[in-house]
Amino acid sequence: MIRIVVGQRQSGERAAGLTILGAVEVPSQGISKGSVTSIDDAVASISKCLEHAERMTGQPLQSAWVGLGGTHVIAQESKGVVGVARSDGEIREEDVERAIQAARTVATPSNHEILHVIPKCYTVDGQRGVKDPVGMTGIRLEVDALIIQGLTSQIKNITKAVYRTGLNIDDLVFSILATGEAVLSQKQKELGSVVVNIGAQTTSIIVYEEGDVTHVAVLAVGADHITSDIAIGLRTSIDVAEKIKLAYGTALVSQAERGRKISVSEFGALGDETCTHTFLAEVVHARVEEIFEKVDEELAKIDRSGLLPAGVFLTGGGSKLPGMASVAKQVLRLPVALGTPLGVSSAVPQVNDVAFATVIGLMKWADEGDIHGHGSVGQFLNRLKSVNQIGDWVKGLVKGLMP
Repeated sequence: MIRIVVGQRQSGERAAGLTILGAVEVPSQGISKGSVTSIDDAVASISKCLEHAERMTGQPLQSAWVGLGGTHVIAQESKGVVGVARSDGEIREEDVERAIQAARTVATPSNHEILHVIPKCYTVDGQRGVKDPVGMTGIRLEVDALIIQGLTSQIKNITKAVYRTGLNIDDLVFSILATGEAVLSQKQKELGSVVVNIGAQTTSIIVYEEGDVTHVAVLAVGADHITSDIAIGLRTSIDVAEKIKLAYGTALVSQAERGRKISVSEFGALGDETCTHTFLAEVVHARVEEIFEKVDEELAKIDRSGLLPAGVFLTGGGSKLPGMASVAKQVLRLPVALGTPLGVSSAVPQVNDVAFATVIGLMKWADEGDIHGHGSVGQFLNRLKSVNQIGDWVKGLVKGLMP
């Protein structure tokens, strides 16, 4: 799905929170697993969503913060080391920026672009675990950072699709970063927590400890895989399987109605295939269990399997399937809750919808500015925009010259 949220700051004060003016969604044609598969279809889908948003709010939309996801986005650890510039050894903002820039010099694959440089912690003259070194005294400043990179071709494709709708891009944000910003309090980030966003074709995770991002990952499995399993199990179409999932799907076998029969003919399909509700629940449970087992494998990579006190927060459309939280609790051995957006108000019902957590997070990210990470796509976007405008001018010129 493509989702757009329009909001404004209350009373002009950041601390006052945000008000959602409108929220819309449309099926995403031309985009699969976070990657563009057809520019024309993607443009049509974005344009349709944009039209709905403008109609709902009664205002023209000129620019947006765009969420970027997919399995092409990767994270890499890096370290930056610099000497403190001042003779008295006092660390200033300029020193911190130089350390972060040094961390950016990590060997980035030639076909990737850096989206974010997220400082995790600083070290001053061997003293580790420093959160804010500004004002401290030292000779050597180090930063441990997380470098978020995306495939250059995919970044170009998604930005091209957005620009062709007439919408400008303020910035690109790795989607799961925005999700975490929307649903977690500072205390939950300090204690240790993980946000799991279950989308249609991918599942993204972000882990926080001591207030900082410690791990991110995108898994190539999502809610559409549950639908595919149902279609195979019942020998029916994807469309019918999706309807059955929404009507009867549950991730807990114990929630199934014993003896209940489900027929594909109820949902407009030809044929007389039937199954029990228990069989359907077993099919769904197997895939949901696999999703959370993969999440647990990611937590095990950073030695945090079962060790995040604030627990798991589920977001994304896939998390609304009944029984999801229970299976997550069993597999991950952690407290589990649905992650609803914090610090926003609205009469729009989508404000409490976990499927809209990411786009609401993008709005909060835009409101707070680039305080979360040091992005690098600004000049890259300007280059793309210039190329796109030149392309439009050339097409217009060629069209004008044609008889």
